[in-house]
Amino acid sequence: RLDLGFSAADSSRLEGIDFIPMRLLPGEDVSCLNLYRPERPRVLGVPRELIERGGFSFQQFAEPPGVELANPWQLLETELEPGVVPAFADNNSALWVLHVGLGDDIVMQDEAGREVRLRLVGLLARSLFQSEVLISEESFKQLFPSRAGYSVFLADPPAARAAETAALLESTLEDYGFDVTGTGERIASFLAVEHTYMSTFQTLGGLGLVLGTLGLGIVLLRSVLERRGELATLRAFGYRRSTLSWMVVSENGALLAVGIAIGTLAGLIASSPYLIAAGSRLPWPSLLATLAVVFLIGMLASVAAVAGTLRVPLLPALKTN
Repeated sequence: RLDLGFSAADSSRLEGIDFIPMRLLPGEDVSCLNLYRPERPRVLGVPRELIERGGFSFQQFAEPPGVELANPWQLLETELEPGVVPAFADNNSALWVLHVGLGDDIVMQDEAGREVRLRLVGLLARSLFQSEVLISEESFKQLFPSRAGYSVFLADPPAARAAETAALLESTLEDYGFDVTGTGERIASFLAVEHTYMSTFQTLGGLGLVLGTLGLGIVLLRSVLERRGELATLRAFGYRRSTLSWMVVSENGALLAVGIAIGTLAGLIASSPYLIAAGSRLPWPSLLATLAVVFLIGMLASVAAVAGTLRVPLLPALKTN
């Protein structure tokens, strides 16, 4: 620390804070911040300290048959077939950017130009490692022996001292280009892109819902107008307006309910592969509220169409029947 420019007072301020250094192979970002499919992803070498520490949430991992792992990070040190290295990746990055899943291989070249396969044995859930693929430090040194030193550091200061520690590190190590990013800020940058996509899809879906609702109202109105003669005949035979209104609205309501049920079932079937792969759950409250609004608007359109049609004079409608 003295060689790097930390004074005795600065060094005492860093006491009790754990630092875990990690080796880095520069490459392409594999997070949602990259709009293209990476060909050579960034690779982090995970040291023994992090493997023993464990932590972080896993979406899923390839647990060996008959073996219960208390720490999934130990999978990075398992022996696989020659030319295959166990690796971790974030679940969202693997699924949507790399287009691979658990047990699939990411093919790349080592420092000598030999082909090596990084086999995904674990997928992290919404982690701060969304930009990289992780392998053990021992595997990293075998594949990229000239990449000496460490480029990424994990620090775990107390929450009350996080800002102070970040300012101290950046000011003292600015000649080395040291940049501190909070884990919350880093994950928020990934989620911002995801939320933007979701907002876009929701906007387009809302527009489609508005257009569909208008189309539904037009179809119901036309259906009732085409039945003016039938409705006028029933009025001539003594049916009350309220009875005819209830009959037509009930028919339209039944058709609307069947249509919503079929559409909902088709949507659930279409989205089930993603929900299973991502481990997500449906937002039932908002989904049910949307379906209720669609049904309500359809019924209001039906009532308006029936009310307008039954006000038509009886004689002209009978003549056209």
